[in-house]
Amino acid sequence: MEMRKFGKTGLEVSLLGFGGFHLLEIPQKEATVLLNEYLDRGGNYIETAMSYGQGESERKIGRAVSSRRDEYILVTKTGDRDAEGCRKSVEGSLENLQTDHVDILLMHGVQNSEELAKILAPEGAFGEAQKLKAEGKVNHIGLSMHGQPDVLIEALEKAPFEVVMTTLNYYDVNNFPKLLDVLVPMANEKEVGIILMKPLADGLLYKNAEDAFNYAFSLPVSVVVTGMNNREMVKLDMDLADNYTQLDGSAMGIIKTCAPELGKYMCRQCGICDSLGPDNFKARDIFRLEGLYDRQMRTGQIDDTGDFALRDRLRFWFGTQDRAREEYAQLPVKGDIELKPEECRVCPYGIDIPYKLALADYKLAGKESY
Repeated sequence: MEMRKFGKTGLEVSLLGFGGFHLLEIPQKEATVLLNEYLDRGGNYIETAMSYGQGESERKIGRAVSSRRDEYILVTKTGDRDAEGCRKSVEGSLENLQTDHVDILLMHGVQNSEELAKILAPEGAFGEAQKLKAEGKVNHIGLSMHGQPDVLIEALEKAPFEVVMTTLNYYDVNNFPKLLDVLVPMANEKEVGIILMKPLADGLLYKNAEDAFNYAFSLPVSVVVTGMNNREMVKLDMDLADNYTQLDGSAMGIIKTCAPELGKYMCRQCGICDSLGPDNFKARDIFRLEGLYDRQMRTGQIDDTGDFALRDRLRFWFGTQDRAREEYAQLPVKGDIELKPEECRVCPYGIDIPYKLALADYKLAGKESY
C-alpha cells in the first residue's frame, strides 16, 4: 500500500486508515480479526476516541492489537476543551488502549470560534496537550471538525497544530467549497498533515464506493480514514487502496460534478447562474447556505424510499442549521426573488433554479410551507 508523508510530524502513514467508531457495532472477537487483518495487509493508521462508546472502541483496539503497538500510528481524540478534562481524557485513553502514548491527539469536533478560544485559552486543552507531549504521552497535536472548515482555517492561523481532520468527499466538497479552495492548500503549505474522513459521505455514496475512494485517494491528503465493520469491507477497501490509480484533474472534476448522487438538484458552485437577478443577488450563495443547512439532501422529490431515509438521517449530521439561517438572514436578496423563467435555463446540470430557490428559502427562512 502507498505510504504518504504525514505533514511535518516525521511519520509515514498508509493511504488507508482504520476508523474505530464502527467497532462499537461488532463483538471483540470480530474486531480483533479485522484490526489484525488490516495490519497484516500493510495498514498502519488506527484511530478512535474516548467518546466512542465511553471508551469501548479504545478498549477493543487495546485488547486486539496492543501487542503490535510498534506497527501502527495510533490516534485518539478528546472532546474536552479545558486542561483538566483533557488530561483525564488522555490518561483514560492510554489505559483503554493499553499503551503509554498516542502518536496523535486530536481536539475532537471543534465546531466554532468559541470552542477554539476555550481550547487555546491559558487553562485550555491545547496547553495541557503540550504538557502531555513533553511527558511523552502524546507525540503530535491536531484537531478535527465536520463540514464547514472555517474553524480549522482559523486554528491553523492561530496555533501550531500539526494535523487536521476534515470531511472530504465528492459530494460535500460542493456543500463546503472552502474545503478544497482554502483549507487543503493552507494545510499543505504549512506542512500540516491532513486526515480525510467520511470518503463515502457517511454512507451516502455506498453504491459508488470505488469512485468515492478513488476520488479521496487522489486528493493531496495524508490518509483516508474509513470505518470497517466486517471482513468483506476490509478486503474491499484494502483492495481499492492497493490498486487505485491516481486520477487527473479532469477525471476528478467529472466525478465531482457528474456523480449520480448529485442529480439535478445539487449545486456544484460553478457560478454560471451569477448573472441572474440584480447585482447584489447570487443564487449560488443561497445554495451554499442550503448546503450548510442540510447538505442539500432534502430535495422535495422522493424517487427511492431507502435513499430518502438515508438522506433524511444524514442531512443534519453536522448541526449547522442555526448558523446557516443566521447567515441567510444577512443576505440582501433572498430566495423568494422573482426571476423570469427564460432567464433561469442556464444551469449546465439541469437544476430547476426557481424551484431550488423556493425550497432553499423555505428551509433557511423557516417558512411554514413551500
